[in-house]
Order: sequence, then structure tokens, then C-alpha cells
Amino acid sequence: MTDISIVIPLFNEDESLPELHAWIQRVCNENKLSYEVLLLDDGSTDHSWSVIESLAQQDTSVRGIRMRKNYGKSAALNVGFKEAVGEVVITMDADLQDSPDEIPELRRMIQEEGFDVVSGWKKKRYDPLSKTIPTKLFNWATRKMSDLELHDFNCGLKAYRNEVVKNIEVYGEMHRYIPVIAKWNGFPKIGEKAVEHRARKFGSTKFGMDRFINGFLDLMSLYFMSKFGKRPMHFFGLYGVLSFVIGFAMAAWILIDKLVHVWQNTSARLVTDNPLFYIGLIAMVIGTQLFLAGFLGELVSRSNPERDQYNIRQRTDS
Repeated sequence: MTDISIVIPLFNEDESLPELHAWIQRVCNENKLSYEVLLLDDGSTDHSWSVIESLAQQDTSVRGIRMRKNYGKSAALNVGFKEAVGEVVITMDADLQDSPDEIPELRRMIQEEGFDVVSGWKKKRYDPLSKTIPTKLFNWATRKMSDLELHDFNCGLKAYRNEVVKNIEVYGEMHRYIPVIAKWNGFPKIGEKAVEHRARKFGSTKFGMDRFINGFLDLMSLYFMSKFGKRPMHFFGLYGVLSFVIGFAMAAWILIDKLVHVWQNTSARLVTDNPLFYIGLIAMVIGTQLFLAGFLGELVSRSNPERDQYNIRQRTDS
């Protein structure tokens, strides 16, 4: 079996690819590692694919996969994970900001220390403040929500046991949450390694500020799906019943107060003049809608053919 698969998603990186390939080749040969390099061209508009074809002809360990359009980094990684055959799968960016010199140690941590995932940590970054400050906030929020103590979730340089990448799905902007996805899919041994971060040598970054907004929304989606994806009624039903009960209690209070005034033959304002009436009515309507959302979610979940599929770690067969 191949020692390592190096999965590299890329978009318009024709200038950096030859140097990156030569660097990877040198490191793997020096450490006597059998390897494959998967270059995922995510709809590049420059000469990236021509460069990949040339590299594949020079080195049989290079495999190129060309996407029909720009689907995003997560989609490219997902395709690469399905194709990877190495015992250890390593991901890195194509812009030369990740150092292939880290490959042997990342592989050692997986093979010898038993980690399922090892995430890189760009301890010293060469990015502008407009990128580093939002990244710090993003990492803090992810740590709090996932209970996973990593410094840098978004580092492209990571190592995985092959079993991990075959049992997770990456889509949207989920690539930055792969350690979280792995943990919630039953791979709890997640490590971290401080890695070298280099200044960009060619071109410019392909990501804008919108990635932080999209990333936060994906984190919320991931959290919900991991906790309630197979039991949506436990979320919507709980808050729906709570909202309905609060609204009903308000309505009951107003009704009882009105009846007391009628029984005592004293004047009382109209029910419709009481703000609590409308608050209670809205609370009951929202509660009913949430409950119905949970009910519909359960119907959809039960029709999902993957509902009863679970990852099995190991078994003993007689």
C-alpha cells in the first residue's frame, strides 16, 4: 500500500506547481516514502491543467483531476479523499505557503503516536491583519462550539488516517471544520503540530472576507446536523412546546383575570387591549410552527436511506 497520499486542491496556481512538485518529490525520496500526489484543479482559468498534465507525464506518482467548474475547496477535497489510497492522507495548499518538509513528521504522528487527525498550526503567520484578526475570532468561536482545543482550524496542512477521510463528507465551506467533523464521526484522537508558514510567492489569495461569514453559518449547520440531524424533533419540538406553553400561560392568565373582574362585577380593560394577549398569541403560533417543523423534519429523516448507517470501529467475527 502507498505510504502517503498528498491531496492538493488548487485554483489558478500554474506558477507554483512545478516548484511544489519538485519539493514534495525531494522530501519523499529523501525519507524513502512511497507516495502519490493528487492535484485537484478546481476550475482554473490559467494554465494550471497544462502544468498538471506535464507533471503527470514526468512523474507517475502524480495524478490530476480536473473539475468542470470552480466548486470550491471543500468539493475538491471531497473528491481527493475518495481517490486517495495512501495509509496516511496529507492535505496542503498549492500556493507554497505550506512546507512539504512537514510531511515526514505529520506521517510519524499518525503512524506512531496513533492520532486519527493531525492539524497544522501556523504559529507564526505571514498574512495581513485583515486576515489574521478574523481568523483568531473564527478559531475562538470554533473551539467554544466544538470543545476541540486546536489553535488553527483553517490551516490547509493536515494529516489523516485513511479510514478517517473515507468516513467523512466535506461540502460547502466545511474544509476548515474537518477535525470537528472527524471528532463527531467517532475519530476522537486529534493532534496538532506547529508548522512553518511561508509568505505567498506567486499570485494572490483566492478567498475574501465572505468566507468568515459563510464559515460561521456552516459551523452552525454542522453543529445542528451533528446533534440533531437524526432527531430534529428533539430540537424543534422542545422549543416549540416551550414557546406554546409560555404563550398559553399568558392567554390563560388574561382569561382568568377577565373572569375574576366579571365575577366581581368590576370594570376591566378589553382582552385585545392587553399587550400580553398578542405576545401570548405570537408565542403559541411560533410554538406550533416549530413543532410542525420538527415533525416534518422527522418525516424527512425517516425517509433518508442513510438514517440507520453508523460507523463501526472494529468487530470480532467467529
